[in-house]
Amino acid sequence: MSIMTKTGDDGTTGLWSGERVKKDSLRVEAYGTIDELSSALGMARHLCLQDNVLYAIEYIQRLLFRVGGELASLGVAFDRPINEDDEKTIETKTAEIEERIPLRGFVVPGMTQGSAALDVARTIARRAERRIVELSRTESVSPVLLRTLNRLSDFIYMLAREEESAQGKLTFV
Repeated sequence: MSIMTKTGDDGTTGLWSGERVKKDSLRVEAYGTIDELSSALGMARHLCLQDNVLYAIEYIQRLLFRVGGELASLGVAFDRPINEDDEKTIETKTAEIEERIPLRGFVVPGMTQGSAALDVARTIARRAERRIVELSRTESVSPVLLRTLNRLSDFIYMLAREEESAQGKLTFV
């Protein structure tokens, strides 16, 4: 089976749940931005040095496949939706880093290669959240998915600070 299906030649794409929608629909833009975020995190994974950050990045990438699957499902419930446990896990992991690295002001982003890549990923996470919020104005989006995406950029931010702190490069404005 080829990756080239040619079914999108008319400007439509198939959702996970089987429907076809325009490639420029807000739903496709939302899950496309999630895909972009996962790719940016893949780059960050090759630049980060801290084991706990590497594990966290993989955790996030796996979570993002579920976010994308949920966003690509219309009219049919996705079989592994984002839930309160996912939201709580991100909150807990973020708080753990905050305990180790108390922030006392604004931070200059990107002081190491890994943190720079994570900071780019963080901005993509925020854009993804904006796209999903916009989608939620006209289509059904799970409130827990929205909350989880809101917390995700904070988690990625703290992962970047973890990389900088471990290398003695955490720099406040």
